[in-house]
Amino acid sequence: MTQHFDTNTPAVTYLPHSFAERQIDLGEVTLNYAVAGQSSAPALLLIPGQAASWWDYESVMARLQSDFQVFAVDLRGQGRSSRTPRRYTLDTWGNDLVRLIQHAIGRPTLVAGHSSGGVLAAWLAAYAPRNSVKAVYLEDAPLFSSELVPACGPGVRQTAVGLMFELFCNHLGDQWAIGDWKGMLARAPSVLPSWMHAWIPTSDEPPQNLKEYDPEWARAFYSGTASANCSNELMLRKVRTPVLFSHHFRTIDSETGILQGAISDVQVNYARNLVEGAGQPFNYRSLPERGHALHEDDEELYVSILMEWFKGLPVTNS
Repeated sequence: MTQHFDTNTPAVTYLPHSFAERQIDLGEVTLNYAVAGQSSAPALLLIPGQAASWWDYESVMARLQSDFQVFAVDLRGQGRSSRTPRRYTLDTWGNDLVRLIQHAIGRPTLVAGHSSGGVLAAWLAAYAPRNSVKAVYLEDAPLFSSELVPACGPGVRQTAVGLMFELFCNHLGDQWAIGDWKGMLARAPSVLPSWMHAWIPTSDEPPQNLKEYDPEWARAFYSGTASANCSNELMLRKVRTPVLFSHHFRTIDSETGILQGAISDVQVNYARNLVEGAGQPFNYRSLPERGHALHEDDEELYVSILMEWFKGLPVTNS
């Protein structure tokens, strides 16, 4: 039996949350987002990673709302935002966020993005209108490793998550067109190395985050179309704001050469050189004992890192 989830089947796709959700119509796409805190506080935009909705940040929003007005967004193709077939690229997502900042936030914004959301935070640091973004926090962002042919280090097909993307492409399909969840689970052990078997879900239906995810995202990265016209190397050469990067668990599997983790040491060092070459500070936090999503695994540490860095920036309110 196939399964299907999207914005047209809300009863089976979505759950209620503690923060009210809002929508903004940007023409081609309607973005869904949530807000916490007062408009008199500095603005903070939270960008979730792939296969995550805004509520991935729900707990940290409760901690941050006394210091910021927090905006957490569903990127196109995730959460309650529009599904837009063949329109999943870094430039498209980035320009959506530019318009969200312009029309919903309306003032210079601090940006924190996790995983691919961190790549988009870097995109904003490079390409958003001048003075619209104050600084960016890249939480374990897969710079270079999310590209098909990166400037250095392993590409997406040499990463653990890339193996999962291939399964999503073949068994779930764009916009859940295939929806063979059980077939994917049955196939996974023969495709994934043994150390990845613990990643395989065991439930009869997808977890909530995947219900709210258009699997075409996976194909866009696995095929290279997501970043085809947006070189990470060129992007980082153009960064115009201070950067904070927290780097979590990473290692190269000795048998397969596959990157376990989001980004290798070689890649983050190259990213640092490019950002500093652009004249911007690169604040680096190495956390090799932490999982990919620090904001979920250790909310207190995530908030403390963010706040310490924010307070050290030249301007903390606009």
